[in-house]
Amino acid sequence: MIGKGSVTDKLSPSEVRDLLSRTLDGTALDGKRVLVLIPDSTRTAPLPLMFRLLYDAIGRRVARLDYMIALGTHPPMSEQAIDRLVGVSASERQAQYPNVQIYNHEWDNPGALATVGVITREEMQSLTGGLFAEETIVRLNRRLFDYDHIIICGPVFPHEVAGFSGGAKYLFPGIAGPDIINNTHWLGGLVTSMKTIGVKDTPVRRVIDRAAAFISRPILCLAMVMQGQDLHGLYTGTYQEAWSAAADLSAQLNVIVVPHAFRRVLSMPSEMYDDLWTAAKAMYKTEPAIADGGEVIIYAPHLREVSFTHGKLIDQVGYHVKDYFLKQWDRFKDVPGSIKAHSTHVKGQGSYDATTRQEDPRIAVTLATGIPEERCRRINLGYLDYHTIAPSEWAGRESEGVLLVPHAGEVLYRAKDVD
Repeated sequence: MIGKGSVTDKLSPSEVRDLLSRTLDGTALDGKRVLVLIPDSTRTAPLPLMFRLLYDAIGRRVARLDYMIALGTHPPMSEQAIDRLVGVSASERQAQYPNVQIYNHEWDNPGALATVGVITREEMQSLTGGLFAEETIVRLNRRLFDYDHIIICGPVFPHEVAGFSGGAKYLFPGIAGPDIINNTHWLGGLVTSMKTIGVKDTPVRRVIDRAAAFISRPILCLAMVMQGQDLHGLYTGTYQEAWSAAADLSAQLNVIVVPHAFRRVLSMPSEMYDDLWTAAKAMYKTEPAIADGGEVIIYAPHLREVSFTHGKLIDQVGYHVKDYFLKQWDRFKDVPGSIKAHSTHVKGQGSYDATTRQEDPRIAVTLATGIPEERCRRINLGYLDYHTIAPSEWAGRESEGVLLVPHAGEVLYRAKDVD
């Protein structure tokens, strides 16, 4: 593994160039077809810099240097959005980078997928410590097999399903099919976000690393560590080693431990999240710092949609604690696992009494967004008119048990007195 990272210092473009040169100069890529997996615009990363430097390093050596956006189930990116993502317009790419194409993943198109293996019930049970024992078909975007070498290029943050993002997560769910997406997400829901987020060794991480082992192509990982907009670390190597080093640094830069839990949090997700499906990170990243009976308000006037991909299903199911599904399994067993997982992650921990039909979440989750009140109530979340909230009035009130979190979504808050 090659890498450099610092809690205090940013990496300069020349340092990034040097790290890439040291990594790629000795890699047998001449004449090969290379596919780079990158995140979409819901992750902060210096992708324009990486796009240019990767081409400088290997673009003229390789036959192809194509990119696939590891969308998971996020909506496909438009041409204009892709231009902004990589910092180069389509016309400029055609003229200056003639052997480069950029593709969106198509998770819901069976014709775009290929089966690479099956994780048996017995192995799933072993990998998950008995939590989940369901055969899992491992499908990936079939374009992957048009290439000789795979490069994963993306940041590592605390993550509600896998513990930390990055590494093989750019394969699963990044460019995966629905089976493993649904199973790993529901597995994360069973563990719960509170017990997963910011943890390196998780059942989901074990499953996605096992799934990645089915891939016969060589895989290089370029794992970045961010603090806000600044690049503080870059580690290159296998998807296990580079990711592990990046997760260690990310834990120092992107986890804030507070001595006591807050009773109210105004969490303001970044505008790079354009629906609640992605903006809900404002809840996940603050839940471990909220006291029992407390409240998180997701303040995002720009949000108008629950989920561009899954909105209809979420409208039908709503947001509920984990036991709400487990104690009514026959009713919900056919709901996709990713929907159930998202539902429980947003609602948070709590209990459900099937006899009285009483649901008791640990904390309240309230939306102060452009999503209408009627829809908020229908999906079982609280509502506040965002016009009545002045975020500046929430600042500097930590001693009162009140926390303001601007640009929420990538930094995890954790209180010492919350289990």
